[in-house]
Formats: sequence, structure tokens, C-alpha cells
Amino acid sequence: MPYSTAQTYLLGIDYYNEVMAKVEGPEFVAGTVEDIKSTIRENHNITDPKKDDFFVVTQEGLVSQISTIIGALTAFLSSVVAIALVVGGIGVMNIMLVSVTERTKEIGLRKALGATDKDILLQFLIEAIMLTAFGGIIGIISGAALSLIASYILREFMQLDWVFSFPFSAALLGFGVSALVGLVFGIYPARKASRKSPMEALRYE
Repeated sequence: MPYSTAQTYLLGIDYYNEVMAKVEGPEFVAGTVEDIKSTIRENHNITDPKKDDFFVVTQEGLVSQISTIIGALTAFLSSVVAIALVVGGIGVMNIMLVSVTERTKEIGLRKALGATDKDILLQFLIEAIMLTAFGGIIGIISGAALSLIASYILREFMQLDWVFSFPFSAALLGFGVSALVGLVFGIYPARKASRKSPMEALRYE
């Protein structure tokens, strides 16, 4: 279609709304942008750059904008994940506190047989870490399985070139964070268990 026909009958304008230019290399981008701006200003009789009736967008500018958007999304998702970890950690702590209460006699019996406060502390702390680490393993396996299924569907049924990738570093990071949550939120229940008096614990009903 002739550009004049498109301008008149489709867009209703008498000017170009977009012009794409290509330079020979990245080192020429800045100079080419300035040349384009000065040329258009001369054609439009613009002397003040603040009154430009056009704008020039480069790939570098798009990359910068995309990086800014990705950074904002990353910060938002990180805050959501942090809140989820705190909520999950509080849940783990409540479960461990209930476990300590239900096993009061066991704690008293262990102390009566010679277990120290440190032994009781380590026992419940290890249980909390194992609980959250096991949850992390389940999450990693579930996430990998869902990603594998999604990539298969996209590749086989939607004909998209979507390759499944399993980043081991991210899996190790997830496992480590899960164990760390158990360590942090398991300290209080473990200390509470270790400070129980053996005589009061044995009399607990």
C-alpha cells in the first residue's frame, strides 16, 4: 500500500509517525541520535530542544526501561516471598511449640536420664530444620515437575521453542533458605524445651 494512501485513509495524518534507522555498530548510536535530532529540529524550525515535537528511542533506551521494569518486578516478588517466608516460619514455630508441649514428659524423662539443656535444644532445633528442609525439597520437586510439564505442553501443543531448564544453584538456594527458616524460627521452641525443669516435666499431665 502506498504510504500516502495509508496516511490519508487509514491514519488520517500527513506526516510519518515512525521512522526506523539502523547504524553500522553500537559506537555510532549516540552520534546518529544527535544527527537525527538536529536534522528534525532544523526541518521543524525548532530552536529549543525542550519544545521537540518528536522523540528518539534506541535499543539501549529500551534495554534500560526493561531493566527498570524487571528490577521493580523483582523487588515486588522478593517482598512477597519474604512475607510468605515469615508467615511460614511463624507456622513452623507454632507447630514446634505444640510439639514441645505434647512431649513435655519425654523432655523430662530425657533430662532425668542425663540429657543436658544443649541436647534438648539441638534435638528440637534439628527437627525444625528437617521439617522446613523437607518442605523445601517438596517445593523444588513440585516446581521442577510443573515447569517440565508446562514446557512440554508449550513445545508439543503450541509449537513454541520452549526448553526446560533446571538451575541447580536456584534449587540449592531454595533448599538453604528453607533450612534457614527452620533454624531461625525453631530457636525459640527449642530453647523453651531445653529450659523445662525435669521434675515439673515428669509431673506434667
